[in-house]
Amino acid sequence: MRVEPAASLVGHLVVPGDKSISHRAVLIGALAEGETHVHGFGRSGDTQATVDAVRALGAEVEDVSDNELVVHGVGLRGLRAGEIDCRNAGTLMRLLTGVLAGQDGEFTLLGDESLTPRPMERVATPLRRMGADVETTDGHAPLVVRGSGALHGIEVEPEVASAQVKSAILLAALNADAPTTVVERIPTRDHTELMLDAAGVRLRRNATSVTLEPAGALRLDEVVVPGDFSSAAPLFVAAALVPGSDLTIHDLGVNQRRTGLLDVLERMGARVAVFERRRIGGEPVASVQVQPGELVATEIGASEVPGLVDELPLVALLASHARGETRVSGAGELRVKETDRIEAVTDGLRPLGARIRSRPDGWTVTGVPARLRGGRVDARGDHRIAMLGAIAGLGSIEGVAIEGADTAAISFPGFYELLDSVTRR
Repeated sequence: MRVEPAASLVGHLVVPGDKSISHRAVLIGALAEGETHVHGFGRSGDTQATVDAVRALGAEVEDVSDNELVVHGVGLRGLRAGEIDCRNAGTLMRLLTGVLAGQDGEFTLLGDESLTPRPMERVATPLRRMGADVETTDGHAPLVVRGSGALHGIEVEPEVASAQVKSAILLAALNADAPTTVVERIPTRDHTELMLDAAGVRLRRNATSVTLEPAGALRLDEVVVPGDFSSAAPLFVAAALVPGSDLTIHDLGVNQRRTGLLDVLERMGARVAVFERRRIGGEPVASVQVQPGELVATEIGASEVPGLVDELPLVALLASHARGETRVSGAGELRVKETDRIEAVTDGLRPLGARIRSRPDGWTVTGVPARLRGGRVDARGDHRIAMLGAIAGLGSIEGVAIEGADTAAISFPGFYELLDSVTRR
């Protein structure tokens, strides 16, 4: 696919439902009593893997429409043993490991060639401290989880700041014999805590930790999923890069642990307005407008990374158009995503004309306040890199050809069509 330069991006739109919340709605709904109605479900390759997984585990999921479903829960310990294909969904594999640690029977979790090399001991190690029997394959998938009815409450600080690891521990702790505390010196996404609270779980939260009481039962009647901020992010960056743009995205999830990109956009000189703020099911929702401005360099360190880890490739693209030198550090986690995103971004943007150098945990980018030349980007099977290539094409002189463009559907089916709907040439 080739994406040609844009004259501007103008319009009002909505993006698909939040993928992180959609995963959790299906998993927690499966553990609940009765029915969970999920509205605004963000259907994608990854979230469909979660739907198929809970079906294989014995929970019925009704597809009411493309973005609405009903999960018929089987209770906290009602899942049945078997083999689960997590495909490309790292969130599913890590969270499901925690869910299954408290079930009965033996479960095998498989992944595709992209998921299999990703690190899984970070989840297995704290679960073993709780008494779970989790076996990895040299630290990776396939995983074998032998459910235990004797999980123990613990206090633990995960080795990496990861919402997936925290969530796996909390989901296992539902079936523990005592409270469990997860210590977080750098806050990560709190979608799991918000949804468990809505399901009746007793939680205590402060700035550096969350403590969960074991649950007797869950009840999650309804989940309304807001728009996915990570899906909106490429569109916001395009609007910030292309002169004359004026883009507003409505009904968007603006959880403060997800929206670090908005702070970076403002810091770099883009014009950002957040309005119509409200809460739906505990999650903050708003409309967000982005317009371009004269971009300047910035610095991003480890404390900011969890709030915009999925958007850091887009920050590198912004930085290539900004005046001055931008440094991103503390982002070594990008090397163990669907691909090594640090090298994939460097190799993708440099041939387009960006002055970017990779570092062990990020990049240094010397910006040139002008459009990149254009050329070709290899997505390397990574949906974030495919979308990065598309946004680079809109802001370039000659356009960008994307090899493996269809991988965007892993998280954002219809991405190119939505982008085209607001692009003026």
